[in-house]
Amino acid sequence: MRTSSISLSEIMATKSGSVDPSKFPDEIFDLYSIPAFDKGRSELVVGGEIGSSKQVVQTDDVLLSKIVPHIRRAWIVGPNRGRRIIASGEWIVFRNPKADPGYLRQVLVGVPFHAQFMNTVAGVGGSLVRARPAHVARIEIPLPPLAEQRRIAEVLDRAEALRAKRRAALAQLDSLTQSLFLDLFGDPATNPKGWPKMKLEEALSIPLRNGLSPSKAGKVNAKVLTLSAITGSGFDATAWKTSTFMSRPPANQSVDALDFLICRGNGNAHMVGMGHFPSAAIPDTTFPDTMIAARISPDRITGAFLEHVWNSPAVRKQIKSAARTTNGTFKVNQPSLEKITFVAPPHPLQREFTRRVTTVEKLKAAHRASLAELDALFATLQHRAFHGEL
Repeated sequence: MRTSSISLSEIMATKSGSVDPSKFPDEIFDLYSIPAFDKGRSELVVGGEIGSSKQVVQTDDVLLSKIVPHIRRAWIVGPNRGRRIIASGEWIVFRNPKADPGYLRQVLVGVPFHAQFMNTVAGVGGSLVRARPAHVARIEIPLPPLAEQRRIAEVLDRAEALRAKRRAALAQLDSLTQSLFLDLFGDPATNPKGWPKMKLEEALSIPLRNGLSPSKAGKVNAKVLTLSAITGSGFDATAWKTSTFMSRPPANQSVDALDFLICRGNGNAHMVGMGHFPSAAIPDTTFPDTMIAARISPDRITGAFLEHVWNSPAVRKQIKSAARTTNGTFKVNQPSLEKITFVAPPHPLQREFTRRVTTVEKLKAAHRASLAELDALFATLQHRAFHGEL
């Protein structure tokens, strides 16, 4: 069944009105801001604490973020709680009885729309980009009859809820690992159990080494990790690309499960120094010069313990102090990393932690596999829904 289309200009609320909350310093407003979206709920804010004019919105308006557009943010304004409802100027507002809010939100976060949405962006200084509402207004979206919109929204909402539950389960397992660590070892920052301390250089079996630098003049193609492989919550073996090198990367520069890979440099200070162990050796892949490899000696420290303590606030504080910035890039070097100090509990206790973490990681792997299946199913449902095939 072919679905009719509509231009977003037909449902964009161009005259929603505005208000300067600072003129009403004692009034409490219901504020829909970008930070509030990221927290999952609107904020109740006194007018005197709001420093700029805001849009006036109403229940069931659909909000689409035009700032940092690669992050998909679309929101439905909730019920009126007896206060004026306002929204940041960073939202594009949609309001029309032709469009069911739940359906429209699903369209605005869907793959087909987002691909077109990203073509509407323009830079506003530095790396900051925004979508241009005038260009967004020209995008056409599928718009079946209201009853069909509501049915599609219900199906997609149910599938989305399953994905959310799986992500929540993974987050709880991450919290469980943290609880296991604190239960066995205490807080590394205060070291309440009085464990001896160790420098990273004491845990190594060979000296630290930098990764390889690709060369545009190179003639040899080889796989190389990207920084996102080690700057997330765990090692991502899918984060690699093909680059050219002057010669074939040597075997001792391939990704090894005993190498703790540390982020050597990044524009984001929070990512510098982050580290993870590969989940397995990847002999046909090397690591880039933006990483430093720490080959540990397993009889001195276990990988699971080092990875957890290394990414703890106690170590992060030392890394932040050691990092230097050049042209907006934060970097750490080998000598500063070698001196990073952390608690070193008895090896049998570290092995017990490793055993427990291994059990948790198996559960997380099962949840990740399930989430991947749900993500694939959701993408298929979206495709079919927006092509009149659901």
